[in-house]
Amino acid sequence: MTCPDAKAQTDPEWQARYREMIMTAADALAEVRAGQRVFIGTGCAQPTDLVNALADRAPDLPDVEIVHLLTLGEAPYATRELANYFHVNSFFIAENVRDIIQEGLGEYTPIFLSDIPGLFASGQLPLDVALIQVTPPDAYGMCSLGISVDIVKSAAENAGLIIAQVNPRMPRTRGDSCLHVNDLDILVPTDTPLLEVTPPAPDDVTRRIGSYIAGLVDDGSTIEVGIGRIPQAVLEFLKDKRDLGIHTEMFTDAIIDMIESGVISGRRKTIDREKVIASFCMGTRRLYDYIDGNPRFAFYPTEYVNDPVVIARHPKMVAINVALEVDLTGQVCADSLGTRFYSGIGGQVDFNRGAARSPGGRPIIALPATAQDGGVSRIVARLSPGAGVVTTRGDVHYVVTEYGVAYLHGKSVSERAIALISIAHPNFRERLLKEAIEAKYVRPEMADVEGKIKIRPPELRTTFVLDDGTQIVFRPIHPTDLPGMKDLFHKLSQQTIYYRFLSHMKYFSRKQIQDFVYVDHRGEVAIVGTLPEAHGEDIVAIGRYYLNNQTNRAEVAFVVADTWQNRGIGTFLLRYLMSIAKRNGIGGFTAEVLRQNRVMQAVLNKSGCQVTSELNDGVYSYRLDFV
Repeated sequence: MTCPDAKAQTDPEWQARYREMIMTAADALAEVRAGQRVFIGTGCAQPTDLVNALADRAPDLPDVEIVHLLTLGEAPYATRELANYFHVNSFFIAENVRDIIQEGLGEYTPIFLSDIPGLFASGQLPLDVALIQVTPPDAYGMCSLGISVDIVKSAAENAGLIIAQVNPRMPRTRGDSCLHVNDLDILVPTDTPLLEVTPPAPDDVTRRIGSYIAGLVDDGSTIEVGIGRIPQAVLEFLKDKRDLGIHTEMFTDAIIDMIESGVISGRRKTIDREKVIASFCMGTRRLYDYIDGNPRFAFYPTEYVNDPVVIARHPKMVAINVALEVDLTGQVCADSLGTRFYSGIGGQVDFNRGAARSPGGRPIIALPATAQDGGVSRIVARLSPGAGVVTTRGDVHYVVTEYGVAYLHGKSVSERAIALISIAHPNFRERLLKEAIEAKYVRPEMADVEGKIKIRPPELRTTFVLDDGTQIVFRPIHPTDLPGMKDLFHKLSQQTIYYRFLSHMKYFSRKQIQDFVYVDHRGEVAIVGTLPEAHGEDIVAIGRYYLNNQTNRAEVAFVVADTWQNRGIGTFLLRYLMSIAKRNGIGGFTAEVLRQNRVMQAVLNKSGCQVTSELNDGVYSYRLDFV
C-alpha cells in the first residue's frame, strides 16, 4: 500500500487510538509458538527489541526457523548454544550469522533477490510470524517501513502474525513503503536508536578499481551500487559526472553529497524521473534524517526494484557488483569460498541481466586481483572446489580489477582467458597463462618464455581489397615485426611524419620503434596492414589506440606509407580499430589532428561516429563517440 502523503504528521494519539493492539516486546513474543517460521526485518531496520525478546524465549521455542535477508547488529539467536532451538535460514549471509552457517548449524538459501517475494506469496515458504519495524501511524493510519522495504513488505503481507516495533526514530519514506496499522497485529512501542553503519574508507586497491569503473559511467547513466567496499569506492570518482540517476537495491550516506553537488539528479531517467529508487538503505543518522519525507527518494519492494524488466527500461544502466572469484572462462563466484558459504546471490543477477538489456547498459563485476594479503589470485584458471557460479559465463560483460578492465561478452574462451590474465596481479599472470595452455583455453604459441611470459592476443585477422584488386592483410602487431616497422618508418615522407607525430622527426630510435611493437594488446592495441612479398611481408600501414581507463576512451592514431595513401586504407583501418574497441567495451576514440591535415579530418568526420572537434593552437581535438 502506497503512503498517501509521506509528510503526514504522526498521529499524537496513536497509542490511545490503537491501545488494544499494544504490547510489550516480551508479551508480543509470547505469541510465537514452537515449530513456527519467523521472518526478521532487513538491514539497519532489524527490530532489535523484538529480536532480543525472541532470543530470551529460546527454551520455549524448539524448532523455530528464522528467515531473513541481510541483517546487521547482533544476532542473539545465531549461536551454537541456541542451535537446538533456533534454525537460521538466510537468503544472504551477513557477518552476524556467517559462523553458524559455515559450521553447518544454519542454512543458506541461494535465490535471486527478485524471486524471494514469490516464495512468500505462493506459499512455497509460508511465514507464520513477521517481526518488523515501522514508523508510528500517521493521521491516515499509515505506518512506513522506512529504511527497509525490500522483502519486508512482502513478508508482512503474507505472514500469519505481524509484530511491529513502532519507532519514532524511523524515517518516513516515500514510494510503496507503507502498511496500514489495521493490517498489523501487534504494536510494540519503542524509542530505540536505529542501527547505523559507517562504510569503511576505501584503500588504494578499491580506489583504483573505483576509478576504472567510473570510466565506464557516462553522463546521464543510471547506476546501481551493490553492497561492499568497491561499489561505494566508485562514488568518489563520479564527482565530474552529471545527471546520474539511481535505481539500486541499497545506498549509503555517500549519496547525500552527490545529490547536493548535482552529480545525481535523475533528470535523464525515462522512468521514475528525478527519483532515487531503492529498496533499502544502510547508513548513519545523517542519512536517515536526510531521507525522512524527502520527495527525491522513493522506496519500493524488491519485486519492483530488482525486476530485470524494470531495470532494463533505464537507458545506460550501469550495474556494479562484486565477486569473490572469476575463472578464465568468465564464471563468477560471489557467494562462497569453496564449500564455505560467505554471502549470497542477492541482486547481482537481477541487475546484471537488466543492465545487459538496457540500451547502452553496462553490467560490471568488480573484485581485487588478490586475497590473503596478495597470496592468492582471485582470477583463477578454475573455480575453487565447491564454489558456486552466481553469474554465468554467458551473462558476464565487464570484469574490473585494480589492473584494468576486461570485456568478455561475445568473446571466445581464448579471448576471455587472455583478457582476464591481463587484469590479474602480475605475480600470477605467468602461472595463469600456463594453466590456460594446459586447459586448452589458449594455443601453446601464446607462451614466449624469455625470463617471463609475454601475453599476446588471439589472432585478429582480416583483409581489405583495394580497387585494383590488391589485398591488404590486417593483423595484430607481433614482436617479429620490428624490422618491418623500422623499414616503414624510414620510408615515410617528412610531411607524413609531421602529420602523424605532430613534429618533425628525422630519425626513429630503436626504443621508439620497440614501443610500437611491444604492446599489451589490452590498454594498447596495434594493427598492421601487410602485403605478401618474397621475403615475407611488407608493412604498409599501422594503426593503434591507447586506452584512458579514467574515461573509457582511447586515443587513436594511424599512418599509411606514402605510396599507399588515398586508397581507402586509412578509412578501413579506423573502422577496424573501432570494431576492436567496441568488442572491448570502449566508449569512443579521441584524436589530435593538425589543421592542415585535411585528409585525416575527412576520415574522422566520415567515421560514422558522433563526432565533435575543437581547434586550439592549430590542432583539432576530436572526440568520436561510438553509436
